[in-house]
Amino acid sequence: MAKCDFDIVVSGGGVAGLTAAAVFGTAGFSVLCVDPTPPVVERDAEGSDLRTTAFLQPSRDLLDFAGLWTRLKPHAAPLQIMRIVDAGGPVAEPRLTKDFDAGDISDQPFGWNLPNWLLRREMVARLGEMPNVEFRPGTGFAGIFTREAEARVSLSDESKVSARLVIAADGRNSPVRAATGIPVKTTRYGQKALAFAVTHPIPHENVSTEIHRSGGPFTLVPLPDYKGMPSSAIVWMERGPEVLRLANLEVDAFEEAMNERSCRMFGPLTLASRRTVWPIISQLAERMYAERTALVAEAAHVVPPIGAQGLNMSLADMRVLLDLAQANPDRLGNRTMLETYHRRRHFEVRARVTGIDLLNRASMIEAQPLRDVRAAGLNAIYSLGPVRKTMMQMGLGARS
Repeated sequence: MAKCDFDIVVSGGGVAGLTAAAVFGTAGFSVLCVDPTPPVVERDAEGSDLRTTAFLQPSRDLLDFAGLWTRLKPHAAPLQIMRIVDAGGPVAEPRLTKDFDAGDISDQPFGWNLPNWLLRREMVARLGEMPNVEFRPGTGFAGIFTREAEARVSLSDESKVSARLVIAADGRNSPVRAATGIPVKTTRYGQKALAFAVTHPIPHENVSTEIHRSGGPFTLVPLPDYKGMPSSAIVWMERGPEVLRLANLEVDAFEEAMNERSCRMFGPLTLASRRTVWPIISQLAERMYAERTALVAEAAHVVPPIGAQGLNMSLADMRVLLDLAQANPDRLGNRTMLETYHRRRHFEVRARVTGIDLLNRASMIEAQPLRDVRAAGLNAIYSLGPVRKTMMQMGLGARS
């Protein structure tokens, strides 16, 4: 068999793609990572991704293996408590508050939160240290031709490379998935999300807070202090037209609206970044592989931003791929490896997509009687200690 140019080509230079390149590069494989858009790695630069990612405990282990965690740890805000607040009464105020404390199941926090623009900055720097990894920002995937022994990938700069495995980490509209003909099922909710950062006078004390009323959750996730003030990242999910209205409000009016929606739990919130708008969907690929190709992250599955599940599902994909690749490096990218990957991941992914879909629909409820049912359900779950602990363990990625 002729030697390929690379062991692995990763399509996608977002957080998932850069992580994949670092993981497989650390494992000793030669890797090319491509993305048509150079990463924006400054907080206030045009086009920077102001969303944040919470890495749960199992994900941190993979980042540590890849040499990424030592870079990320100084910037990470730990998430010790997940607080669920029901504010679904006639007035926007907390009527039920329940804390899920990581100390009940572990001596570590649930996870650690970091802004996406910073993740990209540190991950790109890590790839620059690795002699067997090449990152080509500004060059994207253009086409693929596969046969049993290899994949030949055409790139947007008209060059071609060969690889034993192509990893599609190129997002919900994955060009690799489209080129390989893998069907995908998409669910739309009529929702969008506003993502932005705030400061507030009351410290968050490493508590991630989800406030449920209607339209979707209003989530405050801890960040390190900003300009000497406690700071949080916010994801505010609402019906699409309402999000667009909010996004276009003058700052004073927007701050008043977000303070009302936050139930003023952290004191007056002050906007500390620009506002960005993101569509909310669920999506699941019919298969997580094609010949010489593996789908990971949003190329394979997309979920609403609830419970910090999205990227952690993605890193679980990479852990399984890595285990299979290291168990038998000679079979990297062959049919047996990829069918095993699909079998180990797809059932669990489908179950999590379904579960998060149900949670999101519950969070959107507008009718008052159904909001009351939602609050009663949260209270019942929390009151059953073993059930509460099982849910926390499953949230971290443990198998039931």
